[in-house]
Amino acid sequence: MTSKKLDINLNFDNSYANQLQDFYVPFIGDVAPNPKLIKFNRTLANELGLDFSSLRSDDDIAAILSGGVEVLGASPLAQVYAGHQFGGFSPRLGDGRALLLGEVIDPNGNRHDIHLKGSGRTVYSRGGDGKAALAPVLREYILGEAMHALGVPTTRALAAVSTGESVYRDSYLPGAVLARTASSHIRVGTFQYFAAQGDHVNVKLLADYTIDRHFPSIKKNPKPYLELLRMVCERQAHLLAKWMQIGFVHGVMNTDNMTISGETIDYGPCAFIDHYDASAVFSSIDRQGRYAFGNQVSMAQWNLARLAETLLPFIDDDPEEAVNLATKVIQSFSDTYQQIWLTGMCKKIGFTLVQKGDLALIEQLLELMQAEKVDFTLMFRALEDVDGGLAIVRGLFNESSSFNEWVLLWQQRATKELLNSEERVALMNSVNPVYIPRNHLVEAALQAAEKNSDYEPFEKLMTVLSKPFEKRPGLDVYEKPAPKEFGKYKTYCGT
Repeated sequence: MTSKKLDINLNFDNSYANQLQDFYVPFIGDVAPNPKLIKFNRTLANELGLDFSSLRSDDDIAAILSGGVEVLGASPLAQVYAGHQFGGFSPRLGDGRALLLGEVIDPNGNRHDIHLKGSGRTVYSRGGDGKAALAPVLREYILGEAMHALGVPTTRALAAVSTGESVYRDSYLPGAVLARTASSHIRVGTFQYFAAQGDHVNVKLLADYTIDRHFPSIKKNPKPYLELLRMVCERQAHLLAKWMQIGFVHGVMNTDNMTISGETIDYGPCAFIDHYDASAVFSSIDRQGRYAFGNQVSMAQWNLARLAETLLPFIDDDPEEAVNLATKVIQSFSDTYQQIWLTGMCKKIGFTLVQKGDLALIEQLLELMQAEKVDFTLMFRALEDVDGGLAIVRGLFNESSSFNEWVLLWQQRATKELLNSEERVALMNSVNPVYIPRNHLVEAALQAAEKNSDYEPFEKLMTVLSKPFEKRPGLDVYEKPAPKEFGKYKTYCGT
């Protein structure tokens, strides 16, 4: 089917398309047979300044956000990139089932990509059908918006659209498209694509574009490309610290899934841990545990080293000095991450400033939690009961004597804080969520939508997750970990 046109101006301003011609192929998505809005994030649309009021109906919005409609000012394209996937390098990947519809500038002057997933086959599809099934689209909608509410940098969901067609995986499933936003979709793998070809001209062009778009303050730095590497490392350190503080497992931390902007991207086989387990792996394809919960920081550093390799020719004219300078930046990532993570973990247990001994205290707690398979989210939230004897949190530990010893050390350390009890509880409750996207609840919402076209569980879950730190009556079921019969959770990429 040929694309159709709708007379609407969304004020696109497409710098990627205009400045990086070798980095994509123009692409218009397939026309969906019967596009319908499943969920439209009107609040986000308003924040972006997207005005759909001239359209006749929500069906027209669905048509635009399914990818098969030509829109005034849009410059739809499929981006090319490379990537290390589970350690093996693929020199040519790219958007195989996605397109960048265009960029918009919000009322505050910030630039955002409007990006669609599941819009049809491109030249980068590598044998895939370019489509997406309903459940993975809803998963990304849930997870992206939940992460945003939790304060984690992330791509965000603008809409979920049913296409009116079926896609075949192990069986025929309802098709859908996700419309999402990000400050950009520039990846480590975008740099790798041209670096692998020895195309230094385009690597430098991309680096300059990235600096202009994300880090304009470093343009006058004596070594702007080294500073670019440093800035990306810092953003990733902040991101990984957030992940580790809430128990999030990405599952597929390939270099094509790491953004330069420091946003979480591509919620494929992701999940949240219930009980604390550094070795937790949910992805069906991560058979060696490369991207296990406890490995995520080292894998992020590994990915950043791959970025550094692409920038070496521009960091310094002396190749040896370039390697030395980049190595120092990459090595500093661990310390930067540790400082950010420890500061956040101290807040989770009610401390405003990091003091000597805090790291050992937190590590001791995590070891106890792992040994007894204590629920990560419940434990930290239950610590708010500082004046009530900690009855709930004590009940989470079978061997309470070891935990009681830890509590004494914790309480002793708390005396060095200037906060009173009420202030400490407020601090802890501002960073320890009551509600997270529990895997069994996410799965129940996806199954109800996919099998029965029942979106009520999805809508209710979205409502609960929109205020993760605010405990509300009647929502106890959303606090609890999965029942035993749920079993060991396994996730899939959804491609």
